[in-house]
Amino acid sequence: MTITFRPAFGRVVAAALLAVAALPATAVAVPQASTTPADLSPDHRHLVWKTCTRGPDDDTGKALDRAGAQCADLTVPLDYASPGGRTIGIAVARLRAADPAHRIGTLLYNMGGPADPAIESLPAVGAAMGETARRYDIVGVDPRFTGRNTPLNCGWRTETYFRSAGSDRAGFERMRAFERGLAEQCRDRAGALLPYVSTRNAARDMDAVRAALGERRISFYGVSYGTYLGEVYTAMFPGRTDRVVLDGVHDPSRLAPWAEYGTEQVNEDALRHWAGWAAAHDRTYGLGATADAVLATLDGIQAAAVRRPLSIGAYRVDRHVAPLFDYAVLGDDTEEGDALIAGVFRTLKQAADTGHAEPDAFLTAFLAATLTGDGSSYGSTQTAYLCADTPGPRDTEVHWRAIERTRARHPLFGPILNNVTPCSFWPRPKEQPITTVHNNIPALMVNTTGDPRVPYSEARQMHARWPASRLVTVTGSYRHGVYGTDYGDACVNDTVNGYLATGRLPTADLRCGPVRPTRP
Repeated sequence: MTITFRPAFGRVVAAALLAVAALPATAVAVPQASTTPADLSPDHRHLVWKTCTRGPDDDTGKALDRAGAQCADLTVPLDYASPGGRTIGIAVARLRAADPAHRIGTLLYNMGGPADPAIESLPAVGAAMGETARRYDIVGVDPRFTGRNTPLNCGWRTETYFRSAGSDRAGFERMRAFERGLAEQCRDRAGALLPYVSTRNAARDMDAVRAALGERRISFYGVSYGTYLGEVYTAMFPGRTDRVVLDGVHDPSRLAPWAEYGTEQVNEDALRHWAGWAAAHDRTYGLGATADAVLATLDGIQAAAVRRPLSIGAYRVDRHVAPLFDYAVLGDDTEEGDALIAGVFRTLKQAADTGHAEPDAFLTAFLAATLTGDGSSYGSTQTAYLCADTPGPRDTEVHWRAIERTRARHPLFGPILNNVTPCSFWPRPKEQPITTVHNNIPALMVNTTGDPRVPYSEARQMHARWPASRLVTVTGSYRHGVYGTDYGDACVNDTVNGYLATGRLPTADLRCGPVRPTRP
């Protein structure tokens, strides 16, 4: 699964540092527990639409109201195997079709994570769809315990469990204790909820929303982790989807025992791609005049953090946290994104060279999320989804051996991407993720060739096993998640919107790019 880091670049970096969500190694077969809204009492299917603003400080609600959205809450079971037991609320927001005479249906979407809220992106999804949006009811559903729902919060002093194991066994042992502590906090503070945080239950909630809307079928757009949710939904509820778009495509059958397993090389490629941009702007950022020189500067920053923690504002960045910057900033691939990354590393270099640096607003937000409790709820919920879907090995020595195997070739990313996670100490999942995604429904898949979060090979493999799908390949791009106005690839946007408008897939797979867009 691909994990999102929310402080970085909206949905992409939110899908990278605080979204380091890697997809489960296996997708989900239809479980034996209750899966259909027919199992729910009538009270659990009722939507009362109202304005979205919940109070004077609710900026998300105000933005939704300005966009003309309606909001509601749907009551669903905490445990679908016991539909008469404890219930929770699921926040829903809707933009009605502006052209009801030519209405196609309802489109639900998921922005990734796992644990990224969906509702706040409703206006952006409508804008991306352009004129096609006028013919759809567009519905955002915040997955359980995310966004505008009642939160799950383990009381962590970090938004992400992601850390580097460091360069030796002592560092690995420190991180093993750190990850165990995170898991124990979650068991102590939220243990009653953890068994019910999973993609399977998110899919059940999504289908309960479908039923409450009175729709026989829904269309779906998912990006990053959202592609996995869409795959699981189509497997659990066959025949209930119309038009499906998967952007940054996970392959649930790929053996990935923990988040981001096996993505060292694609991350290195993306980092080198960015380093080439930074080298071309050396006069501005002073990181090096060649890609190799820029990468050497980044290595120097890591070496300085090993000698002593970097002092950045009120924060101290040690050898386990400093490598995260190299990972979390990847996946945007726009001029603005590259400049933002360069500014971060210029500050880190100053801290390494002089002993202290003051962060800008972006870096301050990133550090606060990573080193304080500001993002505890997001990180707790994301980890709960990951540990349910990709529980990984209970024996942490498996992680140590993987680190040692990859360290020589991937000295930066090997100790990050193979490090122990809280999942080794997590309560065992209530349901085992056993995948049988053998879909034969129409679907449009989109992926870049340089995607550092989901290797392009995964999209090709998923496409090969989904006979009715078409794959849009974006060449020359290191972006994770392409569709939408913030990246601005007309080839992708026109293809996706044409499919949503007509229901007709391209007659053959397409290639778009290379592109180098600038956000409007």
